[in-house]
Amino acid sequence: MIKTERLIMRKITAEDFEAASRILGDAQVMYAWEHGFSEDEVRSWLGENAARYERDGFSFLAAVERSSGEIIGFIGPLVETIEGCRHFGIAYILDKERWGLGYATEGARASLAYAFERLGAERVIAEIRPENEASRRVAERLGMKTAGSFIKHYRGKEMPHLIYAVSREEWAASNQTPPAPESA
Repeated sequence: MIKTERLIMRKITAEDFEAASRILGDAQVMYAWEHGFSEDEVRSWLGENAARYERDGFSFLAAVERSSGEIIGFIGPLVETIEGCRHFGIAYILDKERWGLGYATEGARASLAYAFERLGAERVIAEIRPENEASRRVAERLGMKTAGSFIKHYRGKEMPHLIYAVSREEWAASNQTPPAPESA
């Protein structure tokens, strides 16, 4: 569990299906995937996160807004595999009703701190579609810079992605490191 000023980020459970369906099923939210997820795809996504918790010890977390108690997205540190190589990564998917309010940056900043301070990452990346300007701005606010690109194959389609990255040294030098996130 990671706590920030406005969020409690906790492991995703099967009981989060309704909130996940609302968020991941929205084609506008999931425009980088080019479709909203079906109920079966949401179940598969929930299962993949459970498998990541078992395999890696961490993955996307349910981002619960402290003031409302509502799940407003999924944010967290996770393992990204690019061309067979595993990397520490961060990712964020936010309900469109919460876009532009700083939640993605707040949760992603706490996820970066967790990756560096608790998981021992030396470098953290984010995979972002080039046209996803909002996600790119979040990464840039966190001190991440474009470090390459690759093609992801998804549903029979080639999807170009940029790799944003920040090293432990760059993170520390940026003075962005907040106090260590509260863990439970």
